[in-house]
Amino acid sequence: MDFPESYGFKDLFYMHYPSVRRKLNHLVRDEAAADDLAQEVFLRLYRNPPDDPSVIGAWLHRVLTRIGYDYLAKRVRERNLQNKQEQLAQAQLASESNEDIYLRQLEQEEVREWLDELPERDRQVLLLRFSGYSYAEIAEQLQVRPPLVGTLIHRAQARLRRHAEAQAQTD
Repeated sequence: MDFPESYGFKDLFYMHYPSVRRKLNHLVRDEAAADDLAQEVFLRLYRNPPDDPSVIGAWLHRVLTRIGYDYLAKRVRERNLQNKQEQLAQAQLASESNEDIYLRQLEQEEVREWLDELPERDRQVLLLRFSGYSYAEIAEQLQVRPPLVGTLIHRAQARLRRHAEAQAQTD
């Protein structure tokens, strides 16, 4: 490290941390984020200190400013993305008519009836899979080996499809 002879990294940390954290807190207006960002500033100092030890104060200020602005920009991007997702969800709900909602409910009821007519193991494997469970979690729930889960899902889907086709032909 190219730190001043009279100071080690630990001394520099204790000397500059309060002002770095205070400036970051003022910039980002979030205590927890300021703590995390201050740690990032000192991590960069540790990994890549300035060539001239006499400019550590200015170097820290430049780095903390850049890190703070990057953090704020990231928060703005995240907030914009969240707003966009909420607008899309609201647009989908608004565009869905009562008829569409009713038809979707009928379809769900029909699928539930078909599932009820499947063997218990097939019904369980399909419900677990479409509820977002991983193959490992399904294997644990059904007490089978994980490589078998894919086969069980495929067979259950085929039975459900055949049952739906048979129902469609009788209607």
